[in-house]
Amino acid sequence: MEITKASASDIPDLCQLLYVLFSQEVEFSPDQDAQAKGLYQIIENPEIGHILVAKEKNGDTVGMVSVLFTVSTALGGRVAVFEDMVVMPGARGDGIGSQLLEGAIQSARLSCCKRVTLLTDRENTAAQRFYEKHGFSESTMIPLRLLLV
Repeated sequence: MEITKASASDIPDLCQLLYVLFSQEVEFSPDQDAQAKGLYQIIENPEIGHILVAKEKNGDTVGMVSVLFTVSTALGGRVAVFEDMVVMPGARGDGIGSQLLEGAIQSARLSCCKRVTLLTDRENTAAQRFYEKHGFSESTMIPLRLLLV
């Protein structure tokens, strides 16, 4: 297994992963054109962040996580938001998610981030247990959204 930064040539595989993710999330639906546009923006603009991909030795992409940057005035510096963490269903349980998450955390540290935030569906207790196992804890903050499209 190799964890690397995604390039534009990875976008079709990443769209397949996002199809899996957005098919199971409550708030989102798969839209390959929209996902490809978003992926391209991240990959081509490293100041926004980057995407880590998990590839098997045969070259198959089996997982991804987006590491996005913003600034926290509370902490006085750069922080990261992890989005789009997904592993193909047939590859789950082999430690790929842990490798991706550890790679993303290390990447955030190397990018001088002071905090990492991520969201998961309230109903996805398996994901919550996974993140807690890796040191994440529930925040007292709650997400609120206003869709502008």
